[in-house]
Parts: sequence; C-alpha cells; structure tokens
Amino acid sequence: MDSLTVISSGNNPETKNVLPWLAGVKPLMLAPMQGLTNRALRSVFTSWVRPDVVWTEFMRVNPVSVKKRLMPSDIREISPAEDGVPLVVQLIGHGREALVSAAQAAQATGAVHINLNMGCPYGRMTSGLTGGGMLKRPELLEEIIPALREAIHGSFSIKLRAGYDDPQQVFSLLPLFEAARVDFLVLHPRTVKQAYEGLADHGITAQVVQRTGIPVIANGDIRSSAQGLRILEETGAAGLMLGRGGVGEPMLFERLRGRAPAEPECDERRALLHRYLSDLLPRYCDLFCGDAQVLGKIKGVVSNVEDPELERELKQLKRSKNLNAFRIALQELL
Repeated sequence: MDSLTVISSGNNPETKNVLPWLAGVKPLMLAPMQGLTNRALRSVFTSWVRPDVVWTEFMRVNPVSVKKRLMPSDIREISPAEDGVPLVVQLIGHGREALVSAAQAAQATGAVHINLNMGCPYGRMTSGLTGGGMLKRPELLEEIIPALREAIHGSFSIKLRAGYDDPQQVFSLLPLFEAARVDFLVLHPRTVKQAYEGLADHGITAQVVQRTGIPVIANGDIRSSAQGLRILEETGAAGLMLGRGGVGEPMLFERLRGRAPAEPECDERRALLHRYLSDLLPRYCDLFCGDAQVLGKIKGVVSNVEDPELERELKQLKRSKNLNAFRIALQELL
C-alpha cells in the first residue's frame, strides 16, 4: 500500500447511531493523551493536518457528586466537533450510576460521540477501578456497558487494552460489546500490566477484527507511514489512532494519506518542527497560566519528537531554562 486506501467502513448495522467518520473512509484519529491533547494542541492539528476524528483528554467522573460528575474545566471542552472535525468525549471512571449520569451530563452539554476509557494503565482511583483497571473486574462490565449504551444517543465506543494481564482477555469481552451494540472499538494490543513496555502486538488486532463485526481502530506504536499502512493492511482495521507518533510529527497524518513524502529530508523535518512549535506556542500562552506552565507543557510535546538527525536541536529545546530561551532555540531551527 502506497497511501491510505479509502474503503467503506460503514456503521454498526444493529444501531442507528452515526460513527464519527464518513462512510468510505478509513479514519485517522488523534489519540487522547492526558496532559498533551488539550484544545490548543487539537486546534493546531485541525487547522493543519485535519485528523478525521479528535478526542478530548480523558474526563474524570466524580463517583460521589451527582451534580458535579464532570469538572467545570472538562464541561468547557465538550462540543460535537472542533473546526468541523468530530470530537469524541472520553470518560474515565467507575460504577454504573456515575458513568451513566456523566454520559448524560456530557450529552446535555453537546457531546455527540462518547467513549469509555478501559485502556489507561494508570487509571486506578482510591474508590474503584478505572481505565485499564476495569479489566480486572470484567463481571462489573456486564451491567456498565449495556447501561451506557442505553443512555448514549450518539455513538458509543470503548478504548481498551487487550487485557489486564492476559492479552487474550479481549476475546471474552467481544460478545458483551456486540450484544450491547457498541459502535466501535479502539484497541491498544498490550496488557494493562505491560503499560508501555515491549511492543504492541497487532497480530491480536487482526484476530479481533476477524472475530467481530464491530469496527476496530488500531492503536499503538504507529510512528511512520510505512508502519501504519502495514498495520492497516495486515489487520483489516477500520482505521488508525495516532498517539505519540502523531503528537511527535503531525505530518504523519498527511504521509499516511499519500499527500506528503513518506521519508522527508532533514531540512524539511526541521522546518516542519519549527512551524509546529511556532503555531502551538501562542495557543499555549493563551491556554495556560504563566511562563513556567507554558514551558513545561510545550516541552512535553517536544519529548514526543523522535528524530536522531535533529537530536542536538531537540536537546536544546528540552534544556531551555525559560520561555525566552525556548523561543531562541526554536528560531535556531530555521
């Protein structure tokens, strides 16, 4: 495959809910990454490379307060779309009642697409298992998943790991997801216990695609267009979700579409990095409070850039002691 093949992905035939991407498209999604994919960064992506779908950072569900299930700062992030790109609102929490009322609150604020995080390896709260921790108690999912489906009027999706400590666990959950009419899955084929160690096993992704009619979005270790296209071809996935690879290099979206060189020269990569950070920096200055917070946040983005030929420049950016020094290092990219 030389570029992203456009084929029909369709909707779940057992639900009237519309997927957050067009039929006939294999969507490229910007992953939800806590501390990174805030609305400022999403704005850079939607104005530049336009992912087919963008996601909020996960929104923590308050298990105690019915009136304040979601934080006011999270409520402000909710909308059907951003710059015309569908926005998926991701919830992380535990307990049927809390999750259902949070989903209802999100919908009342404008959410059209809602996702349940069952993949974060650090998603444990003191009062219950959340994120990937939910896979430790799969019996609880039998009441949570159908209840969420009943409450959510738009698309309902689940982002999950292959299992808590057994990468085969996902197969035992597919009948539940199918019976509940989940609209699509985003699968990161590591276990929760693995966290980010080792490699994502997309052989598992291929098996899941074969065993279910639910569209499956492949996620995990997609850092080049060749790698992403190979995963699409070998797994039959409905699309791709780009996390660190996309945050580190936005043009990966365009490379996968065949609209940019698969292997650009160093000078081009340097210029693109300058454009990326230059576009992002003023947005971060508007969103965050004080130079120290802005600097910390933008260094978090730089830490996801992997380019051995720009190692010196990247070190200079990451070692900047203040925002002025960062700006000087940024100008030196030109």
